[in-house]
Amino acid sequence: MQLSLKQKIAFGLGAIGKDMVYALSSGFVLYYYQDLLGIDPAFVGVILMVARIFDAINDPFMGIVVAKTKTKWGRFRPWLITGTVLNAFVLYALFATPFTTGTALLVYFAVIYILWGMTYTIMDIPYWSMIPAITDTPKDRENLSVVGRTCAGVGSAIIQIGTLKAVEALGSGKDLAGFKIVALIVGIIFIVTEVICCLAVKETHLTQMETPSIGEMFKGLFANDQALVVVIGIILINSALYITSNLIILFFKYDMGGANWVDNYTLFTTVGGGCQILGMMVVYPLLRKKFSNTQVFRISLTGAIIGYAIILLLCFTGLAKSVYLVCIPGIIVFACNGMLSVLTTVFLSHSVDYGEIKTGHREESVIFSMQTFVVKAASGFAVFISGVGMKLIGFVGNSDQTGDIVQQTESAIVGLRLLMTIIPIVVLFAAFFFFKSKFKLTDQMAEENSRILLEKKAKEEK
Repeated sequence: MQLSLKQKIAFGLGAIGKDMVYALSSGFVLYYYQDLLGIDPAFVGVILMVARIFDAINDPFMGIVVAKTKTKWGRFRPWLITGTVLNAFVLYALFATPFTTGTALLVYFAVIYILWGMTYTIMDIPYWSMIPAITDTPKDRENLSVVGRTCAGVGSAIIQIGTLKAVEALGSGKDLAGFKIVALIVGIIFIVTEVICCLAVKETHLTQMETPSIGEMFKGLFANDQALVVVIGIILINSALYITSNLIILFFKYDMGGANWVDNYTLFTTVGGGCQILGMMVVYPLLRKKFSNTQVFRISLTGAIIGYAIILLLCFTGLAKSVYLVCIPGIIVFACNGMLSVLTTVFLSHSVDYGEIKTGHREESVIFSMQTFVVKAASGFAVFISGVGMKLIGFVGNSDQTGDIVQQTESAIVGLRLLMTIIPIVVLFAAFFFFKSKFKLTDQMAEENSRILLEKKAKEEK
């Protein structure tokens, strides 16, 4: 059954809402708690890593719960709505802390952030798991993945571009008050978009899903070598992206500096966010006409590495003081990241068919639950590296109650530049060579796997 335009739009709206929430948390939690509230950045990094360890148990468990669910509303939508409402409330609590100092603040942050990860998992797993359940051909899955990832990029771009300006305007100069209002607005948008998604997008066919124990589930993942390769690739690629997104705001505030640093940051993220969407909607389809998905993947990784290298060069030649020059490599990095986000989702969808043929079990919820876990793991790893790195270079936070921006030492500025460029370059190089040696799920193989399963299904129905 071919998906209607209405269903595609609704699915895309769901992606916009959920990635607005994710972008606000992943992109600004370190800034909010370290720079505005003064928590030790290393402590923030450690808490996020602890939260990711907890997710290692929570995410697979949620995949199993979704697989066992049978209701008249389907397998996915009840959890999608439940998780959305809970996560919206927790998001507001994350950026509306009643404490500003002391042990109470540390405990509050640790508890709320772990709850945020738990509730986000409840809705994210069923959202992406719907792709194999509502369409059964690689081409349709690829198209829906492009829609989802493109709209997710829109949601993320909205937050990256508009958050600081909105905080500044809504908070009347008080950043803490501004973040509280922004979180409330984003939470409301989140609920509305997911309700629309659930009303319009339904399962078009039923699939038999195994419900193994957590131990068996991980064993099943390791049995699907291509899903495992994609999972590791997602960790590496997203770690590079999140390290940059956590530190770039500090680069504009403390390195580039100036009274108009918020305007410069907004311009950069506007250009970058637009190019990320263009990468998904325009560049990827154009390259896809001439190259295979695997080739486009390698082109994207190479382009991102080159973009980071140019940013580093600009920093140490003094040219990074011009926001327009910094935007040039930013365009390359964001466009390539847009294509990579689409490709990893496509690869993960194809690995479901591959795993069914190899193991005899179809485990889309199990595999997509790992996507949720690894993306959050990458975010946690990135903030941990960023936080510990800031501690080591002697970076000093800035309270929103003070007028002047804290002057950083020269070594701290140099360290910041290296943290946001060299580490992503190394990580992306690792992803490039890992995929080159381990990934074998080509376009031709994906088509063949789909044909085999469709023939098998036809025989079973006779």
